[in-house]
Amino acid sequence: MGEAQSEKDDEIERINRRKFEDLLRMRNQKITQNTQASEKPVVLTDSNFSSEISKHSLVVVDFWAPWCGPCRMVGPIIEELAKDYAGKVTFGKLNVDDSPMTANQFQVQSIPTILIFKNGQAIDGVLGAMPKSFLESKIKPYLSDDPSRTAIPYG
Repeated sequence: MGEAQSEKDDEIERINRRKFEDLLRMRNQKITQNTQASEKPVVLTDSNFSSEISKHSLVVVDFWAPWCGPCRMVGPIIEELAKDYAGKVTFGKLNVDDSPMTANQFQVQSIPTILIFKNGQAIDGVLGAMPKSFLESKIKPYLSDDPSRTAIPYG
């Protein structure tokens, strides 16, 4: 009887260890998914804007509307940049018709408007449709941890 009980205890110990390792692996995957910038822009709204902006150190937000021709030109560029800078920059899109409070908070009166947020603060922006190279030139300086690049609030 003692030997059979010992085998059962060993089996239970192996099962518990395997379950524990699976739980750790799942937890680490969730942490990684939540902290990495996505390859696709995040859909931002009045209700999730503050929490999404505060989750990431560098966020580029495209304020747009579906009826806006220049916005439709910028949309694919934002998608490309989200892929190119995945893991470094989070990109978001906020429909100004659906989320007017956030647009008003940042005094967005013309679209497309693209604002750059670092550590939750709007620090730079672009008004109007611009080529990918121009948008990259605005974003790249904020990838470094140079404190002088975070001291100038936008607006």
